[in-house]
Amino acid sequence: MGIPLAELTIDAVMVRELLFQQHSDLAELSLLAVSSGWDNAIFRLGEHLAVRLPRRELAAALVLNEQRWLPRLAAQLPLKVPVPLRVGVPQEWYPWAWSIVPWIDGETADVAPPDDDQADVLGRFFEALHRPAPADAPHNPYRGVPLAQREVSFEERAAKLTGRCDAIDTRVIAIWNEALAAQESTASTWIHGDMHPRNVLCARGRIEGIIDWGDIAQGDAASDLAGIWMLLPNLQARRRAMAACPTVSSATWARAKGWAVLYAAIFLDAALESDPGMVAMAKRTLERLKQGP
Repeated sequence: MGIPLAELTIDAVMVRELLFQQHSDLAELSLLAVSSGWDNAIFRLGEHLAVRLPRRELAAALVLNEQRWLPRLAAQLPLKVPVPLRVGVPQEWYPWAWSIVPWIDGETADVAPPDDDQADVLGRFFEALHRPAPADAPHNPYRGVPLAQREVSFEERAAKLTGRCDAIDTRVIAIWNEALAAQESTASTWIHGDMHPRNVLCARGRIEGIIDWGDIAQGDAASDLAGIWMLLPNLQARRRAMAACPTVSSATWARAKGWAVLYAAIFLDAALESDPGMVAMAKRTLERLKQGP
């Protein structure tokens, strides 16, 4: 699989030209390339803004979902989120929509994990987010779907990892099988869709914001709740986060563990030879799942 290649090279010259063409009042601000993820390139614009641009066609529709839905959802959330402040439209030489969003200070949680006392903060965020979604909310074919729909994908990745690493062991497979056996949810709530540590910003041990809402959708909250094992190192902290989500059923928690296993397998398959940080994130997740709860 590997980490997806960019379909378009995005540099500061291109971003500056887009700003001059469409948001000229911001075009003279300082501009610094910050990161390039699987889907988007991020540039810091001045002190308080960021520019978020798709780097491949698949991500272009996800930016449109952010632009439409995140402003409506943000008011109910207790943490900062990068609600689009300005939108950019395609140009002949840049074919996709793009956004100008607030800059949120902090480091990603894979390198700056939250303190244990942030367990309640994380749980309250999930409770606030996982409310019923409207009928016209987007669907995501990969996130929030019944876990059985991802069974083939997991098995393919687990097979590919055989002989490359030993992280997917018998105890992990047992957790996965328990998740598959758990009763599926009939509720369809809002979900973030990509609640891994690189989409959570922390500063001084506190969770400051949740970024990258491209996978926002309606679906099974279990796919987000997997973040508890990806984000919280301490067993007692994970228990506190779960206690802060009193509406979540035991079956949903079982499915959440299955989603955490799936995400870890995806990260390992994509990054084993290219991204040691992502590999470490996946292995930590699997060890926490085996520790409990």
